Amino acid sequence: MTIQAEALLFDNDGTLVSSLDSVNRCWTQWAQEYGITAEDFARVALHGRTAAEIAADLLPADTVARAVARIEHLEVADVANGGVHLLPGTRAVLDALPADRWAIVTSATRRLAEARLEAVGILPKKLITAEDVTRGKPDPEPYVLAARELGVDPARCVVFEDAPVGLAAGRAAGMTTVALATTHRADELDADLVVEHLGALSVLVTDGGVEISARP
Repeated sequence: MTIQAEALLFDNDGTLVSSLDSVNRCWTQWAQEYGITAEDFARVALHGRTAAEIAADLLPADTVARAVARIEHLEVADVANGGVHLLPGTRAVLDALPADRWAIVTSATRRLAEARLEAVGILPKKLITAEDVTRGKPDPEPYVLAARELGVDPARCVVFEDAPVGLAAGRAAGMTTVALATTHRADELDADLVVEHLGALSVLVTDGGVEISARP
């Protein structure tokens, strides 16, 4: 299968980088500080959503803003503890692309996203974060905004995601979706193409755009 596109839109955590160890450390501490039990966490969707949405599901409204600031502080500080590393294929794929043909679209805050990206040496020309939208994934707004920022028709964009909510956002935006089975099983991911990670893909830049295909 070969996918033709004009622009590639990447989720960050679980797609370009792994921050699972950091996330587990920081959210565990955060939950303890706010008296949230494992049962509380089990009843809400976590992966791919903004911290504000997660906190709003778990805490009284008047504590959400303070709680969001606290988890952001914990996660940014944890970057220095080796809390993030590149996933296979990330460097090769991004290095192959012109800077104006790709963007990162993350549910993280800008401060956290920039800290993690700086730690691994990724400098996107376009970065869409939680502060840039009024509705996060699975709403299509983040990906529609990224396409607009790049000046590309959404139908000519490909979304790379590891989370079902992110893939749903890409589909709702009318984009082709590629799922990476880095944080979920392949059978849990609904996408046009499902691969293990970016290292399983071949990316070729042509005069007409970008061609993406699974390696044999």
